[in-house]
Amino acid sequence: MRRPTLRTGVRWKISIAITAVGALTVMALSLVVHNAARVSMLDNARDLQLDRVLFAQRIYETSKQTRFGAKLNDAALPADLKAKTDRGRKATSVAEGKNGVPDIWAAVPVGNGDVLSLHSTFTDRSSNVISDLDRALVIGSVAVVFGGCALGILIGGQISRRLRKAAAAATKVAEGHTDVRVRDAIGGVVRDETDELARAVDALTDALQERLEAERRVTADIAHELRTPVTGLLTAAELLPPGRPTELVRNRAQAMRTLVEDVLEVARLDSASERAELQELALGEFVSRRVAVLDPEVVVRVVHESWVNTDPRRLERILGNLLGNAAKHGKGPVEVTVEGRVVRIRDHGPGFPEALLREGPSRFRTGSSDRAGHGHGLGLTIAAGQARVLGARLTFRNAAGSASTPGGAIAVLWLPEHAPTATGSFPILPPQGG
Repeated sequence: MRRPTLRTGVRWKISIAITAVGALTVMALSLVVHNAARVSMLDNARDLQLDRVLFAQRIYETSKQTRFGAKLNDAALPADLKAKTDRGRKATSVAEGKNGVPDIWAAVPVGNGDVLSLHSTFTDRSSNVISDLDRALVIGSVAVVFGGCALGILIGGQISRRLRKAAAAATKVAEGHTDVRVRDAIGGVVRDETDELARAVDALTDALQERLEAERRVTADIAHELRTPVTGLLTAAELLPPGRPTELVRNRAQAMRTLVEDVLEVARLDSASERAELQELALGEFVSRRVAVLDPEVVVRVVHESWVNTDPRRLERILGNLLGNAAKHGKGPVEVTVEGRVVRIRDHGPGFPEALLREGPSRFRTGSSDRAGHGHGLGLTIAAGQARVLGARLTFRNAAGSASTPGGAIAVLWLPEHAPTATGSFPILPPQGG
């Protein structure tokens, strides 16, 4: 059972991280500032209260009268403050009052065991200062959090865009565009880990391209060297006396010659040096004529005729390979449908193997056993390569069927609206007038 996964982008991960760190930081700083300011104001209030009670003491000692709200032997005097004055010390104290407002006490002994004390609440002005400070801290904290979020989105967005560009370029490389470089695709003047990743992917692409080119050259050289002895073998087989052994030798020699020619064609297609020789033709009429020559039993249905600019020799090669694949690995009847620029070839056999549908044609791989046993897997590879030269797209799928009645294999050739030029690129269309 697969565990559910939550997919998020780098932008939001960085933004959330910066916002969380900023929020924790401003909360901690706000608490520190709030407590420091409160303690400082309470200390100032205690010092002021002590100064007032000392002034009241001097008046009491001269006139025996209590002034400024001072009281003699106040019954509400806190116990800790009473204990300090009993030892002959002047002291202050802060006690929790009503509604959470602190009470500020100051007391001083005046002789004969009497204590002169002064009591007042924390001033409204100080409370207002604390409230204003808390409000400023909240506003500043919110501003820092939103600023951190915006900064995270900005930084994460830049990294995310670079990574997406790198992924898009790597995807193009995987699709066969080996001239694409990831480092050039991401651009920018900032150098970070994304550039290191891009350089690594580019180095891997270059190494892979060199290896593929070396393999292509080796394959082409081997096939080219085999062409002469195989031709000689085929010629020698023609001189043998008639008989079953001679027929077997000729068939094997002809099969080997066909294989050598196919390998050479694949090598030329891999080199990307092939160019289409374009010609204007009616697609439905052309397909009908060529299929009638290749396999008269195949039914051709032209739904909609269309004129295309393509290479007839390469188009015939594609049709021949697709029909040959259907004849070898599928079952009749084989149907060819032309609709506009789209050509569909369908058989009623077991269908294409899953590996081919997933990865595309591969040389020397014929698929599963129900479609194997004949050929070398080069037919569809050549057809796909010739389609690339034409700027076309060749797709493969299986028709819906049942366990007892397979739906069959369907190959679809999508010819482009604008054919490639002689250099292999596509023409730039002029701007459309309004």
